[in-house]
Amino acid sequence: MWIKGARILDPENGIDTMGDIHVSHGRIAGIYPGGSPDTDAESIDAQGKWVLPGLIDMHVHLRDPGFEYKEDIASGSLAAAAGGVTTMVCMANTDPVNDNPSVTKYIIDRAKSVALVRIMPVGAVSKALMGQELSEMGLMKEAGIVAVSDDGNPVEDASLMRSALFYASTFGLPLLSHCQDRPLSVSGVMNEGALSSGLGLSGIPGVSEEIMVSRDLLLSRDTRVPIHLTHLSTKTSLELVSRAKEQGIPVTCDVTPHHLLLTEEGVKTYDTNMKMYPPLRTEEDRKALVEGLLHGIIDCVATDHAPHARDEKNLDFDLAPFGVIGLQTLLPALLKIHFENDKGLLGVLGAVTCNPARILGIDGGNLTPGSRADITIIDPQRQWVFTEECIRSKSKNSPFLGQRFTGMVIQTIVEGQTVFRES
Repeated sequence: MWIKGARILDPENGIDTMGDIHVSHGRIAGIYPGGSPDTDAESIDAQGKWVLPGLIDMHVHLRDPGFEYKEDIASGSLAAAAGGVTTMVCMANTDPVNDNPSVTKYIIDRAKSVALVRIMPVGAVSKALMGQELSEMGLMKEAGIVAVSDDGNPVEDASLMRSALFYASTFGLPLLSHCQDRPLSVSGVMNEGALSSGLGLSGIPGVSEEIMVSRDLLLSRDTRVPIHLTHLSTKTSLELVSRAKEQGIPVTCDVTPHHLLLTEEGVKTYDTNMKMYPPLRTEEDRKALVEGLLHGIIDCVATDHAPHARDEKNLDFDLAPFGVIGLQTLLPALLKIHFENDKGLLGVLGAVTCNPARILGIDGGNLTPGSRADITIIDPQRQWVFTEECIRSKSKNSPFLGQRFTGMVIQTIVEGQTVFRES
């Protein structure tokens, strides 16, 4: 296969050039700036299109096993393919919890049989996500996990978290931390402030995140073990991470597309598709996150894709579950940030390609000759509106319904095979 006449974007190798890409036997065979020799092989006309490494979403809830009515591996992979995501990293809060090699093996075997994209499981830090006893990380690593996390629950016991960092590091497993002080946030449903008071909704203060960010940074400094802080939402959290990086603490972090584009103002209509954890914060927080992404303080952007059935979300705001879907709006959201700021395209794309690959220690996220031919092709000028009819997920709980985007995924390729083509 040849992809011809595209703008080729590869953050890992600093490539931004017009040219052709040759794919052979599921691998990148070569990049040809300015064009390649004529060939009779199958080719894709990519004139006016952008070609980039397949996206890696390092924070997804696939709900399988246990909650397949919300999402399953097959439907989640279809949504991923439509969003240009070629690798998904799925969290452990399934039923049963992925805290043992049997569940890990189920996910991997199921993915091999039904998934359109590569699926890589995350194992639990603690048994049953209870925060009391460490899980069998080594056995899960042998079965195929790529990281550990109790996401959905914080690891509240600092001693257990410290032990978890040491234990995970012995198996080369990154630890992804959900930063939440539960007593400060357990009764809240949105960002704490004047707006929550006006709406009559219980608030979740930013400090409930920032306390745990501070603790985990200190534990990483103490142990010298890398830690990854997931779905950060406040300006102060980002300032803490920035200072920690300056001090040499081995920390990385990610944010979600909805925290980059939306604020607590979206809750004014009591739309439960605006209810997620951490909650949408203030405009000051949002702007700080965008600046953090553009200046490299934020390493990755991940969706925290959290599908829920319609009848679950169609409850009063207080009662509806936290969580929104995001696989198909990940790339359009990043392009929106790029177009609005007119800078940092390779850096922004690196947050969903080479950076998560590096943090997780997996292959992918680049177009280096010899690497996996996981490729996303987009039309950067296509304008479109995200509606329920667009959604490939089983669940429709997106905060971006009705949003107009510029830039659309038109083809997704996994190991040299097309798994999605826009029609």
